[in-house]
Amino acid sequence: MPIDHETISERLRNTNIRLTRAEQQLASSILDNYPISGLGSITVVAKNADVSTPTVVRMVRKLGFDGFPQFQAELRREVEASLTNPISKHEKWADKAPDEHILNRFTEAVIENIEQSLRQIDHTAFDNACKLLSEPDRHVFVVGGRITSALADYFFMHLQMIRKGISNMEGRSNSWPHFILDMKRGDILIIFDIRRYENSTIKLAELAKERDLKVILFTDQWRSPVSKFADICFSNRISAPSAWDSSVTIMLLMEAMVAEIQKQIWNKTRDRVEELEELFDRTRFFRKF
Repeated sequence: MPIDHETISERLRNTNIRLTRAEQQLASSILDNYPISGLGSITVVAKNADVSTPTVVRMVRKLGFDGFPQFQAELRREVEASLTNPISKHEKWADKAPDEHILNRFTEAVIENIEQSLRQIDHTAFDNACKLLSEPDRHVFVVGGRITSALADYFFMHLQMIRKGISNMEGRSNSWPHFILDMKRGDILIIFDIRRYENSTIKLAELAKERDLKVILFTDQWRSPVSKFADICFSNRISAPSAWDSSVTIMLLMEAMVAEIQKQIWNKTRDRVEELEELFDRTRFFRKF
């Protein structure tokens, strides 16, 4: 059993759902400031998208809802889920936890996360991200939040071995202005941000866009507010039978990206790694047998 069903934003982006031009306009309006944009009255939602109220009714039915009230109830559930803290997450799943071993239950949840995420990932967006990160003239800045900084560190370490021009901004937001000062047009900012979203990260994305950076976001199925500043956004399923979320799907996507980037620039990467290995040998960093 999946831990979470498809979110409304995922349904709106589902190319298999046939929308009319007016409905597409409505979908774009809702996604622009999701999920808040869908929580007003049906009249307000229609007016903000410059469509009629019957258009709103028709679209929500195409998304699988009986009507607008059910659509909004689901949106409110998503808002609650995206703001959930570890204690309340634990209480929710613990009451429903089956008797099977946690290893099996957790593995099933992670596999479901991977399958749902891969079904929804835009391959063109993935390829474009890898191409951008393979271009040597673009400096790359990597940053995560309180929890996701570990993911940012991991990605930084691999990118640093593959190519030059990588900066780890780490999790101390008071040091970010020093990095922003060195950002130039066309550089890349990679952000990791999953629930509960951090205000400082949102501000960083805004400042980066003012400097015309390309922003690549790794987030969850509810999508961080950073997504409105992102050029490329990867939404990953993260729910698990735990008080904490699972990062396995994000890690899978990240490692696949590392594999593709090093493939694209392997000639330069090979020379760089060979020189690095020589430095390791000279400093006796690793044990030799």
